[in-house]
Amino acid sequence: MKKLLLYFVFFVSGASALLAQTRVISGTVTSSVAGEGTLPAVTVIVKGTAIGASTDADGKYSLSVPSNATTLVFSFIGMKPQEVAIDGRTVINVTMESELVGLDEVVVTALGISRDKKSLGYATQEVKGDVISNVKTSNFMNNLSGKVSGVQIQRNQNMGGSTNVIVRGSKSLINSNQVLYVVDGVPINNNIGKYTEVGVTSSQAASGAGYDYGNAAADIDPESIESINVLKGSAATALYGSRASAGVIMITTKKGKILAEGEKAPIGVSLSSGFTFSSIDKSTFPTYQDQYGAGYGYGDPPDFAWRTASGSLTTNDPVNDPLVRWLQTTEDASFGPAFDGQPIWGWYSVDPESPWYKQSKPYEFTKNGPITFFEKPLTFTNSVAIDKATDFSSVRLSYTNYNTQGLLPNSSLKRNNVTLSGQWNINKRLTVTGIANYILQKGKGRNATGYNGNITTNFRQWQQMNLDFMDLKTAYELTHRNLTWNYNSSLDYPIYSNNPYWDAYENYETDSRNRFIGNVSANYKITEWLDFLGRVSADSYYELQEERRAVGSVAMRFGLANVPDRVESGYIRRDNTFSEYNFDLMLKFKKALGSSFSLNGVLGFNERRTNNTYFSNATNGGLLVPGVYSLQNTASPLPFPLEVNQVVGVRSYYGSLSLGYKDFLFLDGTFRQDYASTLPVDNNKYRYPSLTGAFIFSNVVDFDWLSLGKLRLNYAQVGNLAGFDQLFDVYLANYPMNGANNQLAPSKRNRNLKNERTNSIEAGLEMAFFKGRLGFDLALYKTSSLDQIIPLTVSQTTGYQNIMINAGEIQNKGIEVTLTATPVAVGSFRWDVAANWSRNKNEVISLYPGITNLRLNSVNLQGGVTVNAEVGRPYGEIKGKDYTYDDDGNIIINATTGRPVLTTSAAIPIGNFTPDWTGGLNNSFSYKNLSLSFLVDMQKGGDIWSLDMYYGMYSGLYPETAFINDLGNPVRDPLVYVDPDDPSQGYAPTSGGYIIEGVNIVDGASVPNKTRVDATNSDAFGAGILPQKAFIYDAGFVKLREVVFTYNVPSEFLSRTFIKGVSISAIGSNLWIIHKSLPYADPESGMTAGNIQGYSTGSLPTTRDFSFNLKLNF
Repeated sequence: MKKLLLYFVFFVSGASALLAQTRVISGTVTSSVAGEGTLPAVTVIVKGTAIGASTDADGKYSLSVPSNATTLVFSFIGMKPQEVAIDGRTVINVTMESELVGLDEVVVTALGISRDKKSLGYATQEVKGDVISNVKTSNFMNNLSGKVSGVQIQRNQNMGGSTNVIVRGSKSLINSNQVLYVVDGVPINNNIGKYTEVGVTSSQAASGAGYDYGNAAADIDPESIESINVLKGSAATALYGSRASAGVIMITTKKGKILAEGEKAPIGVSLSSGFTFSSIDKSTFPTYQDQYGAGYGYGDPPDFAWRTASGSLTTNDPVNDPLVRWLQTTEDASFGPAFDGQPIWGWYSVDPESPWYKQSKPYEFTKNGPITFFEKPLTFTNSVAIDKATDFSSVRLSYTNYNTQGLLPNSSLKRNNVTLSGQWNINKRLTVTGIANYILQKGKGRNATGYNGNITTNFRQWQQMNLDFMDLKTAYELTHRNLTWNYNSSLDYPIYSNNPYWDAYENYETDSRNRFIGNVSANYKITEWLDFLGRVSADSYYELQEERRAVGSVAMRFGLANVPDRVESGYIRRDNTFSEYNFDLMLKFKKALGSSFSLNGVLGFNERRTNNTYFSNATNGGLLVPGVYSLQNTASPLPFPLEVNQVVGVRSYYGSLSLGYKDFLFLDGTFRQDYASTLPVDNNKYRYPSLTGAFIFSNVVDFDWLSLGKLRLNYAQVGNLAGFDQLFDVYLANYPMNGANNQLAPSKRNRNLKNERTNSIEAGLEMAFFKGRLGFDLALYKTSSLDQIIPLTVSQTTGYQNIMINAGEIQNKGIEVTLTATPVAVGSFRWDVAANWSRNKNEVISLYPGITNLRLNSVNLQGGVTVNAEVGRPYGEIKGKDYTYDDDGNIIINATTGRPVLTTSAAIPIGNFTPDWTGGLNNSFSYKNLSLSFLVDMQKGGDIWSLDMYYGMYSGLYPETAFINDLGNPVRDPLVYVDPDDPSQGYAPTSGGYIIEGVNIVDGASVPNKTRVDATNSDAFGAGILPQKAFIYDAGFVKLREVVFTYNVPSEFLSRTFIKGVSISAIGSNLWIIHKSLPYADPESGMTAGNIQGYSTGSLPTTRDFSFNLKLNF
């Protein structure tokens, strides 16, 4: 009701202003380019308002304008925008001139400074806001996938989950490789999940439940984004010094524009409403074998359990209470007997409150498998914006509500975003600008990631193919108890797996974040060429995360990491308070030096203060009172909490200078000096220089076919600071036993730490031909990241496990290509193509002398693999056990068992998560008021290791474990020999089992393997027989990422209404995975953003998303 009332107020206020006296202006828009004639779909708006229209197929337009309007603004892709004074006219015809791509474009660069793109000596790429806001997602960065060269966007299906954004490769071994986000010139926090930027936690990796709480930059409202400019290389980001090594995402938000003197405009109102529904892409979810049910197959033959109908293992009355067939409830696999459709008792027969108490069901493949557990996700996005401009001020107020119901039952994410921005000309010299953004986000029922506690881990790894999920749902809804399929042998407690509906409705998390982002600046124009700017900015939030485990759940590790006990219930609470304040002073100058030279520059000062207070604690030994989730409701005394109180200060001085000569030659230099509190007092000063050059040779040569030709070259150095608390040794408080006690932290601090340094060089070529109809941007770069901050393992006799040191180097070198073309532009029809391709080669050049490998996952990953940085290899080397091979590369097979001979070491390189290349292809078509675009996103190479296949094959879930063998028999049938007393005689035609291709070593020679593997039990597949190497898959993909269809209602249909613009869009996202190698999952699946990638376990299936949006302008 409140929302409806709010919309009504906005509607009435906008309508009242717009129903004032108006007049109709019409005209025709033509192109100055010979042969192009009239221009359809030209946008015509009243300056300073949202009132507008579009030209029709004949280039004609008509719109009602307020009587006090003074200027019309005409804009069209490929044409220069034009402002035309009305001057009392009712007919205004306009001829638009072609815009030469790259020559007149203005982009936002470091510190929020607008620069002519032609003068830049480094690569940037801009994406307009409507491209970001078209697809409604919880993280706007997902919508950059495939659209920017050199930027690897890795999303996942976690509700509200984090997005991994890597620009030109990883540059730090253990610190963050995530980009810096800057909104309207001010950096904002992008912590991932908890209070770290590195990513995967120990809970996610192995020992318990963990959640992907998203990255903080996702709080930005995509509806308020005007544009995003990606600063890729060090030269582009050098003015950010120690924060800039990973690249910068520059976000410019929508603001009003002050009108010319004497100009007036009414209040503008715009409304946007959209909804999205989703369906599961079944190629990213398991296809199960449908022939065998519960069990591991270790019987002879695999058999059922035998109990009475009430579950007793013995009977005193074989006639009236006989032993009957029971499912093996203790076995969470599907290597049991073949389905026969005959009666069988099971978990559903155990509990008196079960509707099937003491009853049987047919032993058959499930009619309602795990996929029926998921909900149909729905997302609603509604926004309203009001703007008002005068000749001395402008103000814009917007509100966006994002509400999604997730894929899991009982899951939702709600975000409210309010933004107020304004600009005031106090006088002709002083301008004050301000922006305030408040975000409130609430999440519930996020999916657990990692191994334990993850519902979908069971769906992909440990499951019985006879299990009916509608029965599980019914059992929970009737009893609200954990009636589950995986009872212990006494049938009185779940042994491994909860009822998934119990997990969803009882063992859920909640989280909330209240955030404020804002800044106020004052710009004083000292002279026509010299400005002084002062700015104060703030980014602060409070975050609460609560995780629950209800009494009656399967016991597992749950709580603080230093309390290893397995408990069936518990409560975890995390309170995180963050704030960052930036104080900037800038002297900006822009002056022409005669007729040939121009000089632009900035001298500046920045003071940054970052505060982060983090508190976490959990109950100990379970909950005392069921259903009460409070730290006080602990069964045993509370452990000491985890407390962090970080205060970081950085003081910076910087300057930039740009010298231009005759508008074709530009030379830029920047310099920044940082003083950081996280480094030693006598070694806390670091300098970051850059030098760039640009030569626009198209202004020197005269060819009609050449619209733009530009060479650029740059060198720069940026850094990466040591983290908080790396200098001085600290003590850790232990659990009190006979009084308080403590110990030294396992990591030895180092008072001589330096910051990490990244040196880079880049060359580029930009070309445009035929009045911008064809163009490309080519970049070549090389970066070397030195003095890496890494933990060096030391002897435990020192009392420490490792010491933090500066050592090591990572190198990245690559090529990026962006291609734009307009193959067809005839009459009302236009076809535009944008393609990008990038290849980054990453290599770990060195670590510490004598050290050739650094394990990146400080905690063990389930399944025994590790992720590493190894000298001479790309960052992200995945290691585990491999096959052994003969001299010709054939797999060696044990001649007796038919099983492969594995390496004894689990430190064998088996893959690497770094991709070979990434690319995207976007086609856009427009005809009159219709437009259609589609984007294909692709990645070649990179590897991902699947724990799902490693365990799921072992437990017999997949068709790869229940096929017809080479003899025409079910593979799970027992081995049958021609002569049972002499296996050397070979196998009978009725034999089961299968042959692994390889060789036996006989008397030192390799002979083809002919020994069959006995496949009657789980040891025949997956983790039971094969090395981790067998479950490395190519992480490459080709996806139809996005299809957007838009219809702009012709202005003549609206001329008699107070509605000035209507746009209707239909959008499809993630519609089709055209190619992938990873079975039953999306190759982009992962636990969270951060440095640990290339590992897939228990991920949610990908959804195809279908959206419908309506935009109204009043």
